[in-house]
Amino acid sequence: MKIETKFTIAAQGVPKMAVELTKDLAHEKFSQILDQKILESYIAEQFNAKYRISEMNSMSNQRLTVFVDDHIAGYAKITSRGKTPFCLENSRALPIADFAVLKRDPQEQIKKSLLDKCRSVCKRVEAVWINECIDNPVISFFESYGFRKQSEKVQHDELNLPSEYLVYQYK
Repeated sequence: MKIETKFTIAAQGVPKMAVELTKDLAHEKFSQILDQKILESYIAEQFNAKYRISEMNSMSNQRLTVFVDDHIAGYAKITSRGKTPFCLENSRALPIADFAVLKRDPQEQIKKSLLDKCRSVCKRVEAVWINECIDNPVISFFESYGFRKQSEKVQHDELNLPSEYLVYQYK
């Protein structure tokens, strides 16, 4: 199995695949915790081709895509936008705004490849953080690689779901 994580821009011909991937990942992540109508509305707003292409080419974002052999397995988005956790207000920190790998690709090394690239991209700052829905299984993955839950209670960025910040401090 060949695993490769690389930067992605819309001009590379990936947008259609990326839009489908993000829709699939949203279904996997939220179908058990959101009403179907709310989920479909969220997907229509956040994961349409025009929005994704604009987002992928924004100078505020860096999108990473992980490939397994010849198919896309997941992606992450690092951005300069987002509400910063209280504990990082006076720090140079960047959020990982999205991080997801398809359930069909559950191998830890796929998620690790994506996370390693995220941390490498962010190493010029003091910390990196992510806002994840409470009880999302990916939280334990982040914790196993040095992210720490914060006590601050928040809502998911786009949805009204309870979530929590996980922070990784660079040494």
